[in-house]
Amino acid sequence: MTPRPTRRALLGGALACSASCKREGASERAPGGDAARVTTAAPAGSSDLEVAGPPPEADDGSPFAVTELGFATSAIGPEKALAIVPRWGEAGARFPVLVALHGRGEAVRGLDVGARGWLHDYDLAHTIARLREPPLTREDLKGFADETRLARINASLAGRPFRGVIVVCPWVPDLVNDKDRTDLDAPLPFGHFVVDELLPRVWAETPALRDRHATGIDGVSLGGRASLVVGLAHPDRFGVVGALQPAIQEAEAGPLAARAARAERAVEGADGLRIRLVTSDQDYFRGAVMAMHRALLAEHVEHEHLVIPGPHDYAFNRGPGGIEMLVWHDRVLRGEPPL
Repeated sequence: MTPRPTRRALLGGALACSASCKREGASERAPGGDAARVTTAAPAGSSDLEVAGPPPEADDGSPFAVTELGFATSAIGPEKALAIVPRWGEAGARFPVLVALHGRGEAVRGLDVGARGWLHDYDLAHTIARLREPPLTREDLKGFADETRLARINASLAGRPFRGVIVVCPWVPDLVNDKDRTDLDAPLPFGHFVVDELLPRVWAETPALRDRHATGIDGVSLGGRASLVVGLAHPDRFGVVGALQPAIQEAEAGPLAARAARAERAVEGADGLRIRLVTSDQDYFRGAVMAMHRALLAEHVEHEHLVIPGPHDYAFNRGPGGIEMLVWHDRVLRGEPPL
């Protein structure tokens, strides 16, 4: 890991997410509804979660609730998102917000599948349950464990228990198709939806903190590419920008680093940005992420660059990817050191 622990930016250039982002199994039902808000209990450790249905009559002891946010129309057409809201904490507690973006496998299968990507396909309910009951094991990381890193995470969780964030999971359009995969501006309309329509709903309908330093964006593969472009385009809304195995090209490293430098300058008087790139030893975007890291150094943009074990597939998302994402944002969205 090459930390540069200040408030600044980091990014990379890459290519389309493909087969590794595709989930086995049949397609799910198409979404519907108009500006819907549906809340259901989320059982700890459940990965096959039904989110449609009436709100629960009483707290059944589940660690979080799921709020469904539907948009019949938006800046990019019909949209849907899930907000995973912690139920623990003191009465009246408010939580930081993390917008978490899925990969291409969910993008091409529609709104319902995309909105459920992190919770359903990537088993984030289980990840949250384990973070609340440490220590973590190699099995929690699906065997992709660096023992030193695992020990650091467990030591951090022992000293600062996981407090939780509101994880907001919108459907992300397929932005790495043949037309858009080399267009760094392709995610910008989606970014306007997130900033102008989704975040105001989250603030109004969940116990969310509204400060930019308590608002982050992250994502994996296709979602990592989108989180970088959107987060750097809106540093006034996002104080924290992360990316897991972002689907970027080496040729995009320089332009993305330049965007990061501009974003950093734009909020220099507002305590800057916290930014991190995460790749893995078997990630086929690792070279592009390394190029982004070097370009950021050349631009004097402070950031974190982390390389951990793991492939570019669902096992990574369900193991080290989800764990690293939640632990990091749980700390930095509260203005704390990552570990």
